[in-house]
Amino acid sequence: MKVENTSYRTIWLSTTNDRIVRIINQLALPHRFETVDLRSVEDACFAIEQMQVRGAGLIGATAGFGIYLASLQAGNKTFDQDLIRFAEKLKSTRPTASNLAWAVDRMLDKLSSCENPDQKRETAKAEAQRIADEDAEFCRKIGRHGKKIIAEASTQKGGDTIHILTHCNAGWLAFVDYGSATAPIYAAHDSGIEVHVWVDETRPRNQGASLTCWELGQHGVPHTLVTDNLGGHLMQRGLVDMVLVGTDRTTANGDVANKIGTYLKALAAKDNNVPFYVALPSSTFDFTIRDGIKDIPIEERSPDEVTLVSGLSSSNGEWASVRHCPPQTKAKNWGFDVTPARLVDKLICERGICDASEEGILGLFPERKKSEL
Repeated sequence: MKVENTSYRTIWLSTTNDRIVRIINQLALPHRFETVDLRSVEDACFAIEQMQVRGAGLIGATAGFGIYLASLQAGNKTFDQDLIRFAEKLKSTRPTASNLAWAVDRMLDKLSSCENPDQKRETAKAEAQRIADEDAEFCRKIGRHGKKIIAEASTQKGGDTIHILTHCNAGWLAFVDYGSATAPIYAAHDSGIEVHVWVDETRPRNQGASLTCWELGQHGVPHTLVTDNLGGHLMQRGLVDMVLVGTDRTTANGDVANKIGTYLKALAAKDNNVPFYVALPSSTFDFTIRDGIKDIPIEERSPDEVTLVSGLSSSNGEWASVRHCPPQTKAKNWGFDVTPARLVDKLICERGICDASEEGILGLFPERKKSEL
């Protein structure tokens, strides 16, 4: 994607020093565009945990490069022990997104067949790059498949604008490129289909307001920022043609874990006969579980994200946090909720579109029938 007409991915190897991984610091957006150098596995862990990078695909890609950085730190005589220790540290940073453990395990499996530390380091670099490239390509294909849904809706409306409600940021900032939920929107917009996006602010971290609005603006897609609780009102009045969201983990039967508040959007969509679509690359599936409410671990984050609001000060233009509740007030901050498969109309993957059901998913991924399932 482009930032001020310059092409960027969200993560890449430095072109001048391949021992350095570079990321876009999403904590600075939308007010500043800056990059950060990751030089160690500790840097990668910090970036994931503190949400300099976030989103299922990008967390996975960062974990892959994190193992590469870990391989550079591991001692020749203690390589395997060091790598396992670093891998567990990476896995512990964010529990909900399945891409994290998936990427770490994929890297470890790839390195297990190498003969010596030097070969493992070269293999780690190549495999981390491969994970990043696959993520971008899968999202591009999600855009191609999802565009068909938007095009059909446009035809049914006689070419009138298609109004899409999204939640949180499942854009290119959440992946290596293109995004999941935004990929069909970009593809439709680029092909001349009239689209408009209702962007939920997405409390408490406001990723919709700060990130989705920023990247849609960079791409020239018409959009309007709304409060989190406005979605149902818009649907009741026929102002939403479809809801399109991403997911951080999806079970074998189609239950979807996404940013807190997604479940309520799905309920409102069902009540108002608005199609509810979930876009995801296959790396976000967790084929080992079938009950999302029971088995998906839900990350609980700092209550400060709820009690404090951060932004640029109107007086001096400096970044500031202000408390908007009484100082003695306690807060809880679960980061995700689970939308049951019965509320999801379709899943959009890199292989195509399917029902949110075990049968539908296996139709796209038949190789899973005799493995995890």
